[in-house]
Amino acid sequence: MKMIISPAKQMKICEDDLLPLSTPRFLDKAAYLLHQLQSKSYEELKEILQCSDKLAAEAYQNYQTFRFDQNPSAAILTYKGIQYQYMAPQILEDASLSYLHNHLFILSGLYGILKPFDGIVKYRLEMQAKLPNSLYDYWTDDLANTIDDNVILNLASEEYAKCIRPYKPLIDVHFYEQSPNKRVEKGVYVKMARGQMVRFLAEHQIESLDDVKKFRESGYEFDEETSTETIFNFVRKSNNHELNIKTKHSK
Repeated sequence: MKMIISPAKQMKICEDDLLPLSTPRFLDKAAYLLHQLQSKSYEELKEILQCSDKLAAEAYQNYQTFRFDQNPSAAILTYKGIQYQYMAPQILEDASLSYLHNHLFILSGLYGILKPFDGIVKYRLEMQAKLPNSLYDYWTDDLANTIDDNVILNLASEEYAKCIRPYKPLIDVHFYEQSPNKRVEKGVYVKMARGQMVRFLAEHQIESLDDVKKFRESGYEFDEETSTETIFNFVRKSNNHELNIKTKHSK
């Protein structure tokens, strides 16, 4: 069993990262994309990235001096979005980190696909960007072929899962909030739960799909009735759990 997750838009420079680093598999293809990005004017890059003036200016300046070997740090520590905060890789024990090394793949617009301890440099490029053509077409089945397993737990957003879905079967994991009248997925809570599930799987060294169903963090429970062999639904009641998680996240 393997897992796929999305990268995070927010990244940090980990100057004190002492983990041994591996080399991203598709560095040559990433270098071609970097060349394309560096050749763009500020206005062209802003259009590609579809972001604010401030973020576009930061990305433009970053790409002008970007080098793949310039103080890289482990991917799992460099991304700093909500999913990664709740995964909390910096406090995982060695056995859990080893599990992630063997089971986890991070999808990336620039790098294609990453192992947790691949050394990366801060960048900005989402998979849905066009440079000028689709990155989905650029990466084709390269990323899916890297994953040496046909049991793949999808904890990524659809933007990134689309890189794998046409080529390999996925088991889609959903996290729902259940109110008296409806069941909904709420983006921020989904990201939190995805991070918690990655940590749960690593800490418990989960190898079977039946054991994935034992996930109970933050009040979620596996919903046998609405789940299938390829869709795992986890549900929790929208009550104090939401308030507790929101308070914890805001600290």
